[in-house]
Amino acid sequence: MELGLWSLFVSSFLASSLLPGGSEVVLAYAAYENMAPHSTLWGVATLGNTLGGISSWLIGWWLSQRFPGRGLLRPEHQTALKRIRHYGPPLLLFSWLPIIGDPLCLAAGWMGIRLPTSVFYIALGKGLRYAILLSGVSLL
Repeated sequence: MELGLWSLFVSSFLASSLLPGGSEVVLAYAAYENMAPHSTLWGVATLGNTLGGISSWLIGWWLSQRFPGRGLLRPEHQTALKRIRHYGPPLLLFSWLPIIGDPLCLAAGWMGIRLPTSVFYIALGKGLRYAILLSGVSLL
């Protein structure tokens, strides 16, 4: 069981960092196989995925400190910056979405959105997504 939880944590972290990955399959498999209570699986996946999002936030913050005059030039980063300027930190609720989630976290760090605020919205969005996924697995 310990190896299964570590695998879930690592896959969740990598899926939410700037690296590709899909933790949903690992979570669904762990739930289907009853590797641990769903609340434990939810907590491990949410923690890993949130920390992965925060790693993207930290990269954005570091880039803003290291290269303040350069800006984020990639088109997806420019789009993320515009969206965060318009909607504010609650937009980080959608940091779990493929393709746009990582740039949102990176842009939030770049813009200096406070870390506690970012953690709150990132964790809430990712936790809700995993709760919905686990409720679907429970129906099987």
